[in-house]
Amino acid sequence: MNKPIRRAAVIGSGIMGSGIAAHLANAGIPCLLLDVVPKQPTEQEAAEGLTPEHPAVRNRLATAAIAKLQTTNPPPLYDPDFAGRITPGNLEDDLPKIADADWVIEAVVENLAVKQELLARIERYLQPGTVVTSNTSGISINAMAAGRGAEFRKHFMGTHFFNPPRYMKLLEIIPGRDTDPALVARMKAFGERVLGKGVVIAKDTPNFVANRIGTYGLLVTLREMVEKGYAVEEVDAVTGPALGRPKSATFRTLDLVGLDTFRHVADNVRENVTDEAEKAAFEPPQVLMEMVARGWLGEKSGQGFYRKLKGADGGSRILSLDLASLEYGPQKKPSAGSLEAAKLAKGAAEKTKALLAGGDRYSELAWNVLKRVLVYSAAKVGEIADSALEIDNAMKWGFGWELGPFETWDAIGLVPSAQRMEREGLAVPAWVKDWIGQGHTSFYRKDNGSRFYVLDGKYAEVEERPEVISLRSLKEKGRTVKANSGASLIDLGDGVACLEFHSPNNAIGADILSMITQSVEEVRRNYEGLVVANQGKNFCVGANLMLLLMEAQDGEWDEVDAIIRRFQHTMYQLKRLDKPVVAAPHRMTLGGGVEACMPADQVIASAETYYGLVEVGVGLIPAGGGCKEFALRASQNARLPEADLQPLLNQTFETIGLAKVSSSGHDAKKLGYLRPTDRVLLNQDHLIFEAKQAVQRMAQAGYEPIPEEKIRVVGAEGKAVMQLGAIAMRESGYISDHDLKIAKKLAHVLAGGDVPAGTLVTEAYLLDLEREAFLSLCGEPKTQQRMQHMLAKGKPLRN
Repeated sequence: MNKPIRRAAVIGSGIMGSGIAAHLANAGIPCLLLDVVPKQPTEQEAAEGLTPEHPAVRNRLATAAIAKLQTTNPPPLYDPDFAGRITPGNLEDDLPKIADADWVIEAVVENLAVKQELLARIERYLQPGTVVTSNTSGISINAMAAGRGAEFRKHFMGTHFFNPPRYMKLLEIIPGRDTDPALVARMKAFGERVLGKGVVIAKDTPNFVANRIGTYGLLVTLREMVEKGYAVEEVDAVTGPALGRPKSATFRTLDLVGLDTFRHVADNVRENVTDEAEKAAFEPPQVLMEMVARGWLGEKSGQGFYRKLKGADGGSRILSLDLASLEYGPQKKPSAGSLEAAKLAKGAAEKTKALLAGGDRYSELAWNVLKRVLVYSAAKVGEIADSALEIDNAMKWGFGWELGPFETWDAIGLVPSAQRMEREGLAVPAWVKDWIGQGHTSFYRKDNGSRFYVLDGKYAEVEERPEVISLRSLKEKGRTVKANSGASLIDLGDGVACLEFHSPNNAIGADILSMITQSVEEVRRNYEGLVVANQGKNFCVGANLMLLLMEAQDGEWDEVDAIIRRFQHTMYQLKRLDKPVVAAPHRMTLGGGVEACMPADQVIASAETYYGLVEVGVGLIPAGGGCKEFALRASQNARLPEADLQPLLNQTFETIGLAKVSSSGHDAKKLGYLRPTDRVLLNQDHLIFEAKQAVQRMAQAGYEPIPEEKIRVVGAEGKAVMQLGAIAMRESGYISDHDLKIAKKLAHVLAGGDVPAGTLVTEAYLLDLEREAFLSLCGEPKTQQRMQHMLAKGKPLRN
C-alpha cells in the first residue's frame, strides 16, 4: 500500500506513451518502455542482416520512440541525456519485467477490448502493491477493470496526462469503483510533488472533466459560427485572449489536436451518454465531417481550418478556410469596438466584461458561446467532478483558460447573467438558482486572504496547503512589509521575507532597484533571510530597455552611467547581505533577471525556466554583474594556480556571445547559468515554499556570508584566444561586423582586460570593465537600432 514509486513501466510507445515515459525520466524515475513486436524487419534492417528475432528489430518501435524524444521540438525531455533513463523493450519478450516496476502505465490505442486484453496480461506479472493506471482520454475505468481480480482493481485507476506531458499541467486521476481511496490520495500527492502536475480527481464518465467541457465548448462555437456566418478568423479573434483563452483560440487549437481526434472525442461522449439533448450537443457539424472525409485533419495533414503556404521568396503565409465554399483565402483581420476594448482591458475578467459589453456581433458571438458553456459546466457538477473548483482547475490547467467557467461566471456577474440566460430561454441548473435564491452573488468569495467556493450548497474554504504559498493571499492578509510600484517585500512567516517583482513584464527599473536596497536593509535588521521570487507569468524579462534607449538616444551618458552603476551596486548589496538569500526563478528569466538571481546563495529554479543572458541580442553585454559572476565562478572552479581557466571562459564566451537561453532548468545547469548546488523543481507552485525552507536551513545552520575574494583572470592572452574564435565566425559568415564588435568587448571583460594572465583582480574592477563596455556599445547606432527593433517587434535584429 505504501510502496514508493521508484521505477515505472509504460506500455505503448506512441506520442502519449513516449511522452509520459519522457516526463517520468524528467522526474528521475527509470522507465521501461514497451510496444508490440514488428511483423518484419525494415529494408535497412534486412540489409544489415538482422532477422525478425534480433532484439533491434523486436524492440524497434520503443527504440525509435526514445530516439525521437531527443530531437522533437519542443523537447519532451528537460535534458536529452535523460533518454538514458528509458529502456526499450517489447511486449512478447519483456512484459515479465514489469514485476520490477512500482507503477505500470497502459498507453495503447483507445479501444476497450485491446485495453482489457492487455490488462489481463499485465495482471499475471504484478507484484503486490504495484499501481496500474490507464492513460485513456475517455474510456471507462470500471469497464477496463471488469474481470480483473480484487487486488488488481484496488490498485487500478485512470491517470489521464494531457499532451504534451512535459508542458501541460493537468493530470486527471480517475478512480474506479474498487480503487483504494488512500492510494488515490497518494497518487495525487505524487503527481503534484514529483511530477509537478495540477491534479484533478475526475469521475468515471465519458471524457472525464476537461475534455468533456472543452469539447462541448468547441462544438457550441462551431455551431454558432455555421448558423450566424462568422469567419474562421473572426471566431478566433473572439475566443482567444479576448476571452482569457490561449492565442490558439478555437480553430488553431482544433488544427493542433487533429480534426479526426476531435471527432473521436466527441463521438465518445455522444455514444456513452443517455440524455438525448446531450447526445445531440455532441453531434459534430456536417462541415467538420466533410473536412475529415477529405483528409483535412489540421496541422498533421498540412491543412485544416488554416493552411500554410510557402511563397516564392521563401516566406510563408497562412490562409483560412471559408466554411461555405470550403475554399482557402487570405485572412482578414477582424476589427470592432468590443475587440479593441477587450485588448485594452487588463486581466481576463475585465477583458471578458469589455468584450460582452461591446454591443456588436462579436459581443453576441462571445455571449452565445459563453452562456451555453457556463450552464453546461454547472449541469455537470457532481456528475463529472465533485465541485465547481475541480472543473475550474481542469479547464485552466488542461485548456489554458485564465479563468475557469465558474470564475468567469462570477466575473461577468452571476445574478444578472443568470437572469439574462433565463430570459433568453436557457435553463439554468436548479442548484445555481437555489444558490442565488439564498442571497449569494458569486460562486467564490474571499475573506481575510482565505478563498471559499461553493460546495454542496454552502461555502467551503479552498484548502491551503503549506507547500503552495500564494503571495497575493499573503498581501490580502496584510503581510506586506514595504511596497512601491515595481516590487514588494512580503513577510512569509518564520523569519523569512520575500522580494516580489510586479512591474510590467517584471522588467527591472528604478522602482525594483530601490525596493531591493530597502529589502536588504529590512532583512538585515529584522529577518533571518530573503527569498527573491514572484508569481507573475515570467520571473523577469530583463532591465527596462526603453529607459536605456531614451537616455542613449538623447546622449545622456552620465545618466546611462548612473543607471548601470546603480544596477551593479544594488546587485552587489544583495550579494553582500549577511543573511541567506535564495532566488526562485520561473519561465522567462532573461538578462537582468538572471543577474538578479546570481547574487543568491542558492537558486531553486522551476524546471520550466528559460534562463539566459541575452544582452547581445540588443547589441549590448551583461553589465549588472553577469560577466563578473561568470569570471568569478571560473576562477573558483580552477582554484589551483596551474589550473587552466581558458576552457571555462571559452564556454562562457560562447554562451553569452550567442545569447543562449536554456530550454529548461536542467539545461540552465548544463549551460553554466546554474551551479551544481542550485536545484531544479518540477512543480512551480512549490517554488517559494522550497526557497523559504532553504533559507531556514541555512539560517539554522549558522549562516556565514561568503567573503569577497580576488578573481584570477586569463588577461590579454586569453582575450586574444576568445577574439580569434569570434573573428573566425565572422569570416565564415556566421556573425556580422557589429556582432564581432560586441564579441570583442565581451572577451575584454571576461578576460579581465589587458592584464597578464593569472592576475588577481577585484569584483569592482570587473564591474568597471562591464560598465565601460556597456556604455561604449550604447553609443553605437547599430546597437540603438537593435534596441529599438526589440522594443517594437519583440525579436532581435541582426544588423
